[in-house]
Amino acid sequence: MKISTKGRYGLTIMMDLATHYGQGPIPLKRIAERHDLSEHYLEQLVAPLRNAGLVRSIRGAYGGYKLSKTPEEITAGEVIRVLEGPISPVEFTDEDHPARRDLWKRIRDAIASELDSTTLAHLIQFSAEGNNENFMFYI
Repeated sequence: MKISTKGRYGLTIMMDLATHYGQGPIPLKRIAERHDLSEHYLEQLVAPLRNAGLVRSIRGAYGGYKLSKTPEEITAGEVIRVLEGPISPVEFTDEDHPARRDLWKRIRDAIASELDSTTLAHLIQFSAEGNNENFMFYI
């Protein structure tokens, strides 16, 4: 399974909002500037996150986006599923050899377990501690 820029930038948006949680709405332009990303592309990503109930949009001069739940309540798995779809390294069917099918299921479940146990709070805490270059998931 390869996470596309949609998933990676979506996590970037969510981690930025988590870092500034409780500070009011954050304009998407500010997030784009902080991370040197296209504001237009981030607008395309934040819409499904809003529709999924992970972020709220606030209109007006002091508007922007904020998390709809605390950083401890939102997992990387939720964000990735909204933007990337189901988590699976390979498509498999019941016609696949049982041993291969079992392997693909175990890999899928391990990836899902890691993503679902990693909250935005974990991610921003890890970054705040200066460990962001060595962040590694072991599956």
